[in-house]
Amino acid sequence: MNRRVKSKFPVYRMKEETTEHVQQAVTVFSWLILPLSLAYLLGNQIVLGQNVLWPTLWGIAVYFYSNFLPDLPSIYRRKKTDGEDRDIPWYEKYTILLLAPILIWLLFCGLRLSWKTTDTFHNFKALAVYGASLGAVGFLGFSGFPILIGDILKILFFLSCGVIGFLAHLKVDKIWQNHPSISSSTKSEARTETSSINQDTSTS
Repeated sequence: MNRRVKSKFPVYRMKEETTEHVQQAVTVFSWLILPLSLAYLLGNQIVLGQNVLWPTLWGIAVYFYSNFLPDLPSIYRRKKTDGEDRDIPWYEKYTILLLAPILIWLLFCGLRLSWKTTDTFHNFKALAVYGASLGAVGFLGFSGFPILIGDILKILFFLSCGVIGFLAHLKVDKIWQNHPSISSSTKSEARTETSSINQDTSTS
């Protein structure tokens, strides 16, 4: 990947940060997602008489995916220069976030968008957009007509797993902590400077 984007970001730092996120993902899964999944699975079986194994597995999958999503669009990131307040349109910016895996696949196929954004996606606005998209996907994937209580629970479980995964990533990157005196924007900028991939090359 580094060779593809001509990045100067050290490989050892990528390994260190990936290790941090994997450890956090496993910890949160063991203490929160797994018990929540078992309670959801057994609760639906006992109370509603429904087998929700596949929705449960999809929720677990989206949890692990969400743990790494904020870093995936880094290949389309550029540094913000002093006095600059312009960025690409919001719909292009969040397309980069929501379709990051597809754009990475296209990159390996030799296709690369010219879009560049200064947004790091390590913020709660990106989380809100991602959460809304998960809600829409959950509604389309798990609901029927008429919408039943079981359908609503499937959507909420799917959405919750994704949001928890995204929050776990932000926690590792110290975007939010239990210290209100520390500015979240300052923490975000500091962490991003060490974790973002330099994109000073010309766009194709």
